[in-house]
Amino acid sequence: MRDALTVCGMVMMAGFASGAQAQGFPAKQMRMVVPAAPGGSADLLARLIAERLQKRLGQVVVTENRSGAGQTIGSALVAKSDPDGHTLLLVTVSYTTSAAIYSRLPYDPVTDLRGVAMVGVGPLLVTVHPSLPVKSVKELVALARSRPGQLDYGSAGTGTIPHLATELFLDAAKVKLIHVPYKGIAAAVTGTVAGEVPVLFGSTPSAGPMVKTGRLRAIAVTTGRRSPFMPELPTVAEAGVPGYDVPTWWGILVPAKTPDAVVERLNDEIRGILAIDEVRARVVAEGAEPELAMTAGKFNALIRSDIAKWRRLVKERDIQTQ
Repeated sequence: MRDALTVCGMVMMAGFASGAQAQGFPAKQMRMVVPAAPGGSADLLARLIAERLQKRLGQVVVTENRSGAGQTIGSALVAKSDPDGHTLLLVTVSYTTSAAIYSRLPYDPVTDLRGVAMVGVGPLLVTVHPSLPVKSVKELVALARSRPGQLDYGSAGTGTIPHLATELFLDAAKVKLIHVPYKGIAAAVTGTVAGEVPVLFGSTPSAGPMVKTGRLRAIAVTTGRRSPFMPELPTVAEAGVPGYDVPTWWGILVPAKTPDAVVERLNDEIRGILAIDEVRARVVAEGAEPELAMTAGKFNALIRSDIAKWRRLVKERDIQTQ
């Protein structure tokens, strides 16, 4: 009985301590680490959120770019920082693909960081060069089967979401295309438009303008439901590959031991920011739908699920890791 009371008391004290930390949060300047170069969607969204957080929390929020190695340099920095909610990390879905493709990391992507809030979610566009004689996913699959190993596809580099999303598609459709990695999505789009590769799974901001001008043809979106950005396009699942669902997303993480109450406070504040019309418009401009309803717990579960999915794919398809 005494042991049970002791445990109960310890749990209550931990709850009080967490609540006290949340009450005094934030107590100092904060920083938003972006594990990507300035100017991209992650950087723009991080600065947008940081600016609004600063106004709502009454503390300076500095944005800091720490790019390189598939977002792992910046992620390692935050994983090792104090778990008090004052250091945030804005990542893209590539955080989960890097967790699968890199065999050695200076942190554990599952246990050293935790999800706080999803900022936005969007599709990849399945695009082809206009010279390729296909106008649907079924026609692309049929052509690939008739010419096994003779068609190429581009990506933003090994282990990026365009790479693994395409590999998941190939696995589900039981077809073979040859991977041509580029140094970034901009180079991949340029290469596809130039006809160097005939197929590319690209983000809406990067590939969308080329689709609108007719320099690329979009045949589907990778999400499980149609996208409001191009509602005329079917999903890959609708178009003949059942169960396929690969969104691209942006979200905010903190060190894993950050108190629950602080995480919930940040989640509430970020969702409030995303509900502002001006903020929503800027998120949409980056090819994402603002996520207003997802709790921190559900976002963290999504991260873990994505990492497990990509690790299985990398293993099953023997994708070279580093």
